[in-house]
Amino acid sequence: MEVGSLEDEAEAMFDRGWTDGLPVVAPTEARVARMLDGTTRSADDVVALMPPALVECTVEKVAVNAVMAGCRPEYLPVVLAALEAICTDEFNMHGVLATTMGVGPVFVVNGPIAERIGMNAGINVLGHGNRANLTIGRAVQLVVRNVGGGRPGEIDRATHGSPAKLSFCFAEDEAYADRDGGSPWTTLAEDRGFARSTDVVTAFCGEAPRILVDQRSRTADSLVRSLADGLRAAVSSRVVTGMDGMLVLSPEHMSRFADADWDRARFMDELGAHLMVDTDAIVSGAGGIEEGLPEAMAGLTLPKFRPGGLLVVHAGGPAGLFSSIVGGWLNGPMGSEPTSREITP
Repeated sequence: MEVGSLEDEAEAMFDRGWTDGLPVVAPTEARVARMLDGTTRSADDVVALMPPALVECTVEKVAVNAVMAGCRPEYLPVVLAALEAICTDEFNMHGVLATTMGVGPVFVVNGPIAERIGMNAGINVLGHGNRANLTIGRAVQLVVRNVGGGRPGEIDRATHGSPAKLSFCFAEDEAYADRDGGSPWTTLAEDRGFARSTDVVTAFCGEAPRILVDQRSRTADSLVRSLADGLRAAVSSRVVTGMDGMLVLSPEHMSRFADADWDRARFMDELGAHLMVDTDAIVSGAGGIEEGLPEAMAGLTLPKFRPGGLLVVHAGGPAGLFSSIVGGWLNGPMGSEPTSREITP
């Protein structure tokens, strides 16, 4: 693209519709070449067919958008793996774009690479202030927009949208596994079948995070009940099994379970037991609310989340008795499945 000597580069890219509403970095040949140094893959390797237009997306095209997003070259392998995760039938990125529900890809990074590239797993983990977190997620969304054609008001039909459509990417805090010589808690990636030493990105289709506060529970039993109480309202208290969820457990909340020697399996079992829902209270018409399950489903007890439908991640600042809930989108063949990919050079 030729830019006139009196033309402002940033304004030129706004005018051409290449941005997400924020200024982007001009992807000069030199900058793109430096970005490509971050991977051993060839520039013309096809990463995926990019939805919604199913355009062949090469490593070079990803590098262009990574430059625009403000990435450093060492972030590029994470961006590539994240794109591979969402460009699958299981994740269903086309459906994620087309739904009127305000959801988008949420990325959780595990493994040594998170610390190596300076990702944030601590204070303000779901917010601003960390270049790697913000620009990796943004680069993915710019590729979807600029290569695949996933623009708001066109294929993207979200009623309200969500910050997840701009950038929602963070690292899991794995340090708790070294507490007092080693906690029995496993990481999200380990729970999904990967070795602890493997670099992994997991994509989850979710909405914006919602704070769950519990400042008084001093026992694991009390806190797990409190967390379940909040999780039952994820997306809607009238929805069971059909939509997944993510719980981002803070260090102070995690300490209750570590002190009680609960491992991840024990925590998930106890939490699941408290997430069983009496359908009499949520069928259509119950409580004067028309939204709900069909009346024929009265008299049942069902889980809030399907088996494997609740992802639990440990992250956040060392102080604060808060955790966060990220509600999901429709699961199953018509919806989206959490998808993990190994991050390779």
